[in-house]
This record gives sequence, structure tokens and C-alpha cells, in this order.
Amino acid sequence: MIEHLLHPRITESKDWATILFVLAFAIIAFTKSIYENRFADFMNLIFSDKYSKVYRDGSHLKGTFTISLFFVQVISFAFFIQLSLSFFGYGSKTDLILYIQIITVLIFFVLSKYLIEKIIATAFNIEEFMEQFNLQKVTYRTYIGLFILPINIILFYYDTISRNIPLIIISIVLIVNILVYFISIKRYQNLIFSKMFYFILYLCALEIAPYFFMFFMFKKGGA
Repeated sequence: MIEHLLHPRITESKDWATILFVLAFAIIAFTKSIYENRFADFMNLIFSDKYSKVYRDGSHLKGTFTISLFFVQVISFAFFIQLSLSFFGYGSKTDLILYIQIITVLIFFVLSKYLIEKIIATAFNIEEFMEQFNLQKVTYRTYIGLFILPINIILFYYDTISRNIPLIIISIVLIVNILVYFISIKRYQNLIFSKMFYFILYLCALEIAPYFFMFFMFKKGGA
């Protein structure tokens, strides 16, 4: 007699990702309907600096427009991190638990960094500058998050994608972030030069050290 062993077929669900993608686009549509003119200026950010000039006040950092798109940014970047990890064999792109871990760490990192920046800004009396500086960074990073959202969808639902694609996107994101810093420094150069010591302290402690630490931990974990 031949014995037949039945092995359960394990399938990984993609429904949770579909729900998050739909949620992200729903937030974008809602924000666009409420802030139609501002959203149009925001989408033209790569072609014009009108948005940066009109909405440069630090108070906009806590506005509904910025917060709504911040959630889209977090969803998008968390997806891209998970997809990049899966491309290089560090996880599965359909693993919901991994995504929850990534987005939790991402939100915790961003909020902790923001609170520490607020404390330092208050201590050194550079609150106005920090609010404007952070708003500009958030604006460009949100723009990048919206840009890579449809790319995430393609990378998630198609398996025959070259590994070079994530590397190219990572390179573009890094280059854009460097350019944003140069643009910000140029825009606020008078204020920066008047508080050069505090700015260097901020740059080293909160802009370079956290990412270096994360890279070191990632390398250590992958070793």
C-alpha cells in the first residue's frame, strides 16, 4: 500500500497590502479635495519652489495637510523598506508581521527624533529655525513618499523585477535628501551662520548619528 502524505499548502495573503494601498490613495484623494490649490502647488514642487515659499512657516508642520500626507509617506516608505529587504533575502514582501515591525520602528524613529530636536531647539533658542527646517525636510520626503508609492505597488505585485530597481530608487532618495540639505542650508544660511555651533551640533547628533547607527545595526544583524 502506498501512503500519501498530505502537506498543507501555505499561501501568503496580499490582502492587507491592498487595503493599505487603497487607504494611502484614499488619504491622498481626501487631502486633494480639501486642499486643492495647495495640493496642486505641492505636486509641482519638483518644477517650482512656489510651495516652499508660500508654505514656509513652521506652523504648517502641524497642519492637517502635512499630517495626512505624513501617514501616506510612512506607509510608502515602510513598504519600500520591506520590499528592499525581500529583494536581498532578508524577509518576505507579503509578511504582515514584518511590515508592522518596520512601520512601528519607522514611526517611533521619526517621532523620537522630532521630540529630541524640539528639546534641543528650545534649549538653544532656535525653535523658529528648526520648525522651518523640519517643514522643508518633511515636505520633500513626503513628495518622495508619494512618488515611490505607485512604484511600491509594481514591486509588490510583480515578482520578475530586477534587483537594480530598489538600488536605483535608494540612490535617488539619498541624492534628493542631500540636495534638500544643501537647498535648506542655502535658504537659511544667514540664520545658520549666526548659530553655527548649534547647527553643527544638531547636524552631527540628529542627522548623521541616527542613520549611521541604523546602518551599523543592520550590518551587524546581517553578518
